[in-house]
Parts: sequence; C-alpha cells; structure tokens
Amino acid sequence: MAVSPRRATLATVAASAGVSVATVSKVLNGRSDVAPATRSLVQSLLRQHDYVAPSPRRGETPGRDTVEVQFDKELNAYSTEIVQGAVEGGADLDVGVVISIRRPADRPGAWARELVGAGRRALIAVTSELTPGHLTALSRARLPLVMIDPLNLPRARVTSIGSTNFAGGLAATQHLLSLGHRRIAYIGGHATAACHQARMHGYRAAMEAEHAEVLPHYVQTGHFQYHDGVVGGAALLDLPEPPTAIFAGNDATALGIIEAARERGLRIPEDLSIVGFDDTQLAPMASPPLTTIRQPLREMGAVALRTALRLAAGEKIDSHHVELATSLVIRGSTAPVAAEENARRAG
Repeated sequence: MAVSPRRATLATVAASAGVSVATVSKVLNGRSDVAPATRSLVQSLLRQHDYVAPSPRRGETPGRDTVEVQFDKELNAYSTEIVQGAVEGGADLDVGVVISIRRPADRPGAWARELVGAGRRALIAVTSELTPGHLTALSRARLPLVMIDPLNLPRARVTSIGSTNFAGGLAATQHLLSLGHRRIAYIGGHATAACHQARMHGYRAAMEAEHAEVLPHYVQTGHFQYHDGVVGGAALLDLPEPPTAIFAGNDATALGIIEAARERGLRIPEDLSIVGFDDTQLAPMASPPLTTIRQPLREMGAVALRTALRLAAGEKIDSHHVELATSLVIRGSTAPVAAEENARRAG
C-alpha cells in the first residue's frame, strides 16, 4: 500500500482502513467502543502513514491536556517527590499527569508517535539518557521535552530543570569543615551525570578553600543507590586512614554508609559524620536523622510541568535551563570531629 509523502490526516487513515474519521479518532483517544480487529487495523495504518496528531491551536480546549512524566528506572524516594510536585501542579492547572517507565526503544520514532497518539501535550524525562535519535524523533513529532537532572547533557539545546548542585556540594562540605573535619570523602553518582559533577566540584572547591587535602580514593562514583553507600562506605572505612566524615551524593547512598559504619561498630555521629543530598522522606526517618542538602524536588516537578505546558502552547521561555536553590538541613548525623582526631593532629 503506497503511503502519501504528505503529512497524513485522520481522513487519510480512515480511507485506507475503510472506516469513518470518528472511528479513527476513537482509536487515538483510547475509546473502548471499537472492535478489536478494527482497532488493530487502524493502529497499524496510523504507524504505516507515520501519523502525528496536530497540536491544538492556542485557545482551543478539545479535552483535558495530559503531560507524561517518564523515568528510565523504578521509582524511588527521589522520583516520588518529583511526581508529587508534578501531580500537584497538574491539579492546579487542570492538567492530567501520566507516570511511566521508559524501556529502551529500538525505534525512537515509534516511541514518539505513541506518545503523541496517546494525546500527550509534552514529555518530562527525569534522570534519563536520551540519545540524539530520541531527541530527533520528539522534534519531528512536535512534542515538547523538558528534562529534570539529565544523566547526560544533550548537544542539542534541550530545556532542563535542576538545582544548585555546585552550591549544595559546597555547603555540605563547608558544614563538615566547620565542625573540624579535614578527612572528608565523597561518594557520588554516575560519573558523567551533570548533577554528580557539580556536587563533586562543590566538594572539591570547599576542600581547596580550606587547604584540606583530598586523599587518594576519597572520591567515588556510583549510581545514587543504597548499595553504593554500603560498598563504597565499607571501602572508605577500611582504609588505613579512613575519613572522619563523608558527603554522600544522595540520601539513599548516605543510608548505605550508615549501615557500613554500623557493621564496623562505628557510631554516627560520634565516630563518623555523614551528610546526604535531596532531603527526601528518608532523611528525617534515618537513625540518627540525616543532615542533608535540601533539593526542592517537588518544586522542580511543578516548574517542569509549567515549562512543558508553555512550550506546548508555543510560548517563549526565558531560559532553557533553570536551577532552583538548595539549602542545608542540619539534623543528627553530623557532629564536631572527635577529640582523639584533634589530639592526633596536634601530636
């Protein structure tokens, strides 16, 4: 069957399928009152014709807008906060928010068409790795994209939302330095992740400003997971000269470090001080409650949603990258360096 090189319309697909335009519209909108065989035929022809639904013109309200918030992996404490912010923002604006987990797609074009065919006005990708192929597919489908904490920074200009990660890493390390710690380690996330790089550079900047040496093996990468804290914390604490304090790239990693310390009979914070990052629900429930850098995750989800809707409406945005402020939250996992350490230095 020959496919017209022109952009396909509902009428084009309906004529090919031998059904009415209303039937094709029902399939696109997920209506249940379409026979399975007809639905399968129409969906096949939509893909064959490379159909992309036109975006509603400004001022038109054909139905409730929906925005998809997509993750690469299972949800955790960090992503739940993002979702909460996006959903609350959607409720305020009468916009539906759909949450999904993206599986690796061999056909980015089909992936983008499915999003548009499902009626999505925009896509918010959280801590994702999107290839140039994915970005091209979204552009061709005219589907706006907003990224939150992307794991890789695309070469193309992509709108993204983040926080002041460098300032957060700086504040976390300065807090530990103010307590007298000098042997301070850092366990972060993906080596190429922009947020990890910024937090690590903030840590290094604070150490250098105080002429505190970053000892070999004191900087580690991971995946921002609890297991990274258990394994990485064990490696640090088993060094001949272990750190007296550790800055963790997120709260889950910090909890893993606490476990590694307990397995070695170390007390938090008397023997080891720990600072996390994010201030998720895990932080106040830790034992002891975790000192951490608050990342405004809910606000980031809400800002991403509003930005995505502005892009979908064809509005001009002020900046293609927005950073929201972080802040230090002091709880019970940090304390002044032990007197024995001060005596060792003096001797």
